[in-house]
Amino acid sequence: MVVPELRPWRAAKPRVVRAAGAVRPRLARAARAAEPRIARFARATLPQLARITRPKTWQYSAGAATAGLALAAGVVTAAGPWDSTGQRTAERDRAVAQAHTGGADHDRGAADSGTTPGAPRPAPSAGPVLAGLGGAFGGVPGGVKAAPGGKALGDVLEPLLKDPALGARRGAAVVDLTTGKRLYGLGADVPLTPASTTKIATAVAALTALGPDHRLTTRTALEAGTGELVLVGGGDPTLTARKEARGLASLRTLADKTAAALKKRNVRKVTLSYDTTLYSGAEMHPIGVNENLARVTALMADEARTDDSTSGPALRAADPAADAADAFAGFLQEHGITASAAGPSKATDRADTLATVSSPPLTALVERMLTNSDNDLAEALARHTAVATGEPADFDGVSAAVTARLKQLGLPVRGARFHDGSGLDRTDRITADLLTALLAKAADPARPELRPVLTGLPVAGFTGTLAGRYTDGAAGVVRAKTGTLTGVNTLAGTVVTADGRLLGFAFLTHDTTDAWAAQTALDEAATELAACGCA
Repeated sequence: MVVPELRPWRAAKPRVVRAAGAVRPRLARAARAAEPRIARFARATLPQLARITRPKTWQYSAGAATAGLALAAGVVTAAGPWDSTGQRTAERDRAVAQAHTGGADHDRGAADSGTTPGAPRPAPSAGPVLAGLGGAFGGVPGGVKAAPGGKALGDVLEPLLKDPALGARRGAAVVDLTTGKRLYGLGADVPLTPASTTKIATAVAALTALGPDHRLTTRTALEAGTGELVLVGGGDPTLTARKEARGLASLRTLADKTAAALKKRNVRKVTLSYDTTLYSGAEMHPIGVNENLARVTALMADEARTDDSTSGPALRAADPAADAADAFAGFLQEHGITASAAGPSKATDRADTLATVSSPPLTALVERMLTNSDNDLAEALARHTAVATGEPADFDGVSAAVTARLKQLGLPVRGARFHDGSGLDRTDRITADLLTALLAKAADPARPELRPVLTGLPVAGFTGTLAGRYTDGAAGVVRAKTGTLTGVNTLAGTVVTADGRLLGFAFLTHDTTDAWAAQTALDEAATELAACGCA
């Protein structure tokens, strides 16, 4: 079955061929330029690497060094901490430092190519992956027939997906991201609880509604004639009050710039208030008070975390906006500006903007959201999508806005329900077909603005929520968004197969009783998909 919205792949194929040819010189230059850093990394990580001994780990990790998600390398320049090959720098360095590299572009001679008895086999390198994108090595045959002497895809996956650990209900789909053809489906059109794989839909909706260069801006405004200074929340949960901003919008910088502007007006004392009216409706998520999410408000600093963490569960401030305003008042005091105790208000149209600070571009925010499964950022981007779509910036508006954006893209939204942006709401529903269609849309050469949806996916064995998984499996080859709620385990992402094909997959399970066993079963299915030459 060919998904209708993916037919433009055929028309785009000549452009991808040209891109594939153009990227090869850059791959070679990047490899040469990386050698000093790789050497340093190897020395620094040698004790850790000594513990990684199983050949299967070497095989897949070596492939990550130059293969990875070649789509990002060959078609567009991806945003975020990526080098010219489309590979996360740390991931590439670690993989190459393992010494057992394989494939054509690892600068190793034939004697080291994996033919030595007991040595790991060469992993897919840049050439075969580009072939999977329609490059010089030829296109990817569609269908589910087995390769000569191999197994059909269904014969590989179905026994794994029948594992009792995966619960009573499950849905699965595998799509060839080059042709758009669905290669495998099991209950693929049945809406199931997606958990955090919802964030893939949130990312696509936000990028199409706002654009990849959009930034979230926090500002201060001085009301004329009243001396009231309003801290106006711009819906940026990454706004930081820490000394080291690390590229994020800084509340300290905003205070510095605001104090300078006030001094120019000969103002040394202000009545401070804060404005959270960009959002509407309830601040509390339906799950209630939870360490995985702060109250959803347009003003907060460091996601209202009460510790020094930057991701994962943490105790949150009871009133994030008031806490941010109090911190801001303290920073103003350091610059000689006295501020009253802050209270809620709304900046009028007559107020003069004194200073602004802006977040990193949306491309980077999407990558952070997906890599770290950042619930606060997901809810913020969903609300900004609602604002851009003309819907109320509340949970109902999010549902309408995300659905509308996906429908405009021609995606199969039948049965889908979005009650939040993070997937923490158990009443969310997504099909495996929709998840794979979202991944395929993000891989479309005609949609370069959606590429962060792919580049932000956690990398097996290396980054985000997959950093501790696949240590003895498809490390660096599987890139996927995880999802976990009580009784729900999901996984959706991309995989480079053993013969260099780029596939999108989605596995959803419901009524699981052992989260660890279910996660292990899903990882095994993705690993076997990577090893399969039968798609």
